[in-house]
Amino acid sequence: MKKTIHIIGSGFSSLAASCYLAKAGYDVVVFEKNDNIGGRARQLKVNGFTFDMGPTWYWMPDVFEKFFADFGKKPSDYYQLEKLDPAYQVYFGKEDSLTISGNLNEILELFEKEEKGSAKHLQRFLNTAKGNYDVAVKNLVYKPGISPLELITPETIVRLHHVFGNIRKQVSKSIKNKKLLKILEFPVLFLGAKPQNTPALYNFMNWADFGLGTWHPKGGMYKVVEGMVNLATDLGVEFVTNATVEEIVVNEVGEAIGIMINDKFLSADIVLSGADYHHTETLIPNVYRQYSEKYWTKKTFAPSSLLFYVGFDKKLKSVCHHTLFFDTEFDVHAVSIYDTPEWPKEPLFYASFPSITDNSFAPKGKEAATFLIPLAPGIEDTNEIREYYFNMIIERLEKLTQQSVKENIIFKESFCVNDFINDYNSYKGNAYGLANTLTQTAFLRPKIKSKKVKNLFFTGQLTVPGPGVPPALISGKIASDLIIKFNR
Repeated sequence: MKKTIHIIGSGFSSLAASCYLAKAGYDVVVFEKNDNIGGRARQLKVNGFTFDMGPTWYWMPDVFEKFFADFGKKPSDYYQLEKLDPAYQVYFGKEDSLTISGNLNEILELFEKEEKGSAKHLQRFLNTAKGNYDVAVKNLVYKPGISPLELITPETIVRLHHVFGNIRKQVSKSIKNKKLLKILEFPVLFLGAKPQNTPALYNFMNWADFGLGTWHPKGGMYKVVEGMVNLATDLGVEFVTNATVEEIVVNEVGEAIGIMINDKFLSADIVLSGADYHHTETLIPNVYRQYSEKYWTKKTFAPSSLLFYVGFDKKLKSVCHHTLFFDTEFDVHAVSIYDTPEWPKEPLFYASFPSITDNSFAPKGKEAATFLIPLAPGIEDTNEIREYYFNMIIERLEKLTQQSVKENIIFKESFCVNDFINDYNSYKGNAYGLANTLTQTAFLRPKIKSKKVKNLFFTGQLTVPGPGVPPALISGKIASDLIIKFNR
């Protein structure tokens, strides 16, 4: 008789795990508290506009290819990809922006134009980054985070200085232009930590950026979710929405034996949670929790976010599909995220205008936009504060791009700390999980296999390998591998 696995949550890690476990012969049911599948990667459709509510960047396409290849499939069996060129644009001030090409040779030319001699240094840096990418992404990140010995290989031994160095020191060693340095440090934002606190090994994100490029799935990131759901369904996975898990039931000998939903007990041989790790442990008795409240309060969390989904009644000028507004100092903004949690006085922000690339995102002649401000988790969140910051970034957008847009807004919806808590049970309303600092990497992250409850496992951004969509796919594979290993 097939063993039954109940998966809590339907984000990318849960979807990936469900596919691997169904393929391995388990009877898999995924329970999602919201009314649609995808976790934080939900989609909002309103008035002819479409918005990806969560991830908007498609990086590291090889990780997606590897996932689908494990089932004899290709991403193109489920969605169509377009490489963005330009990849993104960065504003540093009025009439002061750099556009990053989708072509590496053109990026090298741009660097050389901004700082003589920097192209040579960038090429050397990227050679190192590619080597780290090959070691880390094709090997290390697929380790289960059980032992520090997982990190000891002939390839990693020669890269030890990358583990104990940091991104900031590395990128500023040979390149001095402040704008170029900001661009080189930008990918670290995906890891949820300051550049000076991020191990230099993570420069592989720069290879993901410049070497592998930025892509767009036609129809948005939710097309990836739909593709994974279709694959899972074909493999026999069952999905149940509007299903809030109230308890993970643990028997008298410390075994997870099922879950409670709407006061109804549903038995299972194994429980895998892709929901927030901290929240999941509140669903079991105190005696079985691995990590105390004190443990969580001491951790460095990746930022939360203030997001705005905005529809304009005209096409915007002087912006790209992905546009970064770095006209203020990130180090100052970072203090308000990581050191003294508070609302930033002059935040950096990011904007996505997918309708520039993809007509399905907005009615003809109109523009869909998503704006994001990184924030400290756990700070006060009110409608008045949200409105204050919306007006701030719209005014800066108008000034930097030299156009009027505020009077052209025909739709606006926001999403912030309170929504991350309410919709995703997110600890302090964080958006990306635990930051990838040196002391929160690999075996130092919360464990996938519970140390106290038999047949209880975890997956997602609070465990290995960390924040981001590609790591979430990998986390789902790691969790499923461990479940199969311990339940043969």
